Amino acid sequence: YVSGQSHCSVGMSKLVGTTVYLKMENSQPSGSFKIRGIGHLCQGCLRIFIGGNAGMAAAYAARKMGVPATIVVPSSSPQLVVQRLQDQGATVKITGKVWDDANAEALRLAETEGLTYVPPFDHPLLWQGHGSMITEVAASLGPGVKPGAVLLSVGGGGLLCGVIQGLKDVGWTDVPIVAMETVGAHCFNAAVKAGRLVTLDDITRLEV
Repeated sequence: YVSGQSHCSVGMSKLVGTTVYLKMENSQPSGSFKIRGIGHLCQGCLRIFIGGNAGMAAAYAARKMGVPATIVVPSSSPQLVVQRLQDQGATVKITGKVWDDANAEALRLAETEGLTYVPPFDHPLLWQGHGSMITEVAASLGPGVKPGAVLLSVGGGGLLCGVIQGLKDVGWTDVPIVAMETVGAHCFNAAVKAGRLVTLDDITRLEV
């Protein structure tokens, strides 16, 4: 991966009345932070096999390492996403309607064909790789300076786990994290309230 740029947002800082720094992970070659963890996990892989929307990072990592990659996605994936994966040299298999369907197929094929399954968010090496963001932030802010809080979004939880790992690595365990989730896909919020792992009945959206 490359170091994602970070800068102070003048507009947001003015709006909230304090300095706001943005970590520009959209500048990564794969378009998101996911290349950090997936690139870290995939080192030494002979063949990459993954399900889910982390496929772009896996496809990019595989192309750079010169190994084949098979990405399993659900039929709900936009054609543009499929095309971008193929442009990276990956083989794309479309299975099921939602991510769970595609992931189940990826796990099945990985087991039957002896491939290396790369999870999109649930692996310690992914979190270790994602944690490099906080290491870069600490280096950018300089000695003796730390943020008042870290604000991030939560989907599968890989970024959140990585930020927690990164905060531990740089000694910022007292820095609070504000985790944001989408209404209708708030599995982390539901799990925190229940005090255990939960599965949502469905992913819905807020009608406006």
